Amino acid sequence: MDGREARAQPRHKSANWAPALPPISSQSEQPPRDMAAPQADFVRRAAVTAAGLAAAALVLFLLVPLGALLARAVGDRHAFTSETTEILWRALTLTLLTSGVALAVVLAFGTPLAYLLARRRFPGAALVDALIDVPMVLPPAVAGLALLMAFGRRGVVGGPLAEMGITVGFTTAAVVLAQVFVAVPFYVRAARAGFARVDRVLEEAAAGLGASPPRVFRTVTVPLARPSLIAGAVLAWARAVGEFGATILFAGNYPGRTQTMPLAVYGRFEAGDLPSALLLAAVLLGASLLVLLGVRLVGERGQEGVWR
Repeated sequence: MDGREARAQPRHKSANWAPALPPISSQSEQPPRDMAAPQADFVRRAAVTAAGLAAAALVLFLLVPLGALLARAVGDRHAFTSETTEILWRALTLTLLTSGVALAVVLAFGTPLAYLLARRRFPGAALVDALIDVPMVLPPAVAGLALLMAFGRRGVVGGPLAEMGITVGFTTAAVVLAQVFVAVPFYVRAARAGFARVDRVLEEAAAGLGASPPRVFRTVTVPLARPSLIAGAVLAWARAVGEFGATILFAGNYPGRTQTMPLAVYGRFEAGDLPSALLLAAVLLGASLLVLLGVRLVGERGQEGVWR
């Protein structure tokens, strides 16, 4: 027994014996941390630098033309003439008047439409929603021709009105209609988004306390959607002030009647009076910037996140 056990023992050890292998570690396939961290930091800094350069290039692209316009307009003393002052006063007055009326029309009719699109599902809602966007993508010249075919003397609506002695085309009313046509999408889109974000739980709570639907809309819905309403109104007003293509085709370019600031700039430039055109353009640019900055400051003070 002792001899057989002694002879079997080596065979048992040789059958189970295997050389020890080093443990497998995933760290051997990855770069050391002291090398990966600088690489990640370098990539991050390169991405930030590239983004900063792209942003700076775009800002310069917007700033250089505007700065050149202002510098040339202020530096040219020949632009300040009595004729230019008269043209400026009449065009600026007409622009403020027509854009104000257009904005009032957009607010009066666009607010109910935006509310319905945000809260109600009705037949043809998708078609109406798409129709609202058409003026945004439609070339201004096409918009002017469309308005002329609708409200001109021989238009679908303008023809019967002309028979009753009411003329729309090539009048101040035509300027307002052109401005309303191109400005409506900017307000309706912003207002619809504002109404959609209002928490209906708050409206239901106000209704549960006895408030009527008009009062809920006036005291709860509108204040909560006010940032979007203000933003949309400013964008619509700015679009109305800058309208050119549809206005010149549908309303013409008559001083004191249909000549708004963009048309006055075009008229002076076409007549070869570059100093006056530059002055009018600079005044229009300055007025637009002041209004936009003023509304933004008021909105930010009144409620955080209005323009963010």
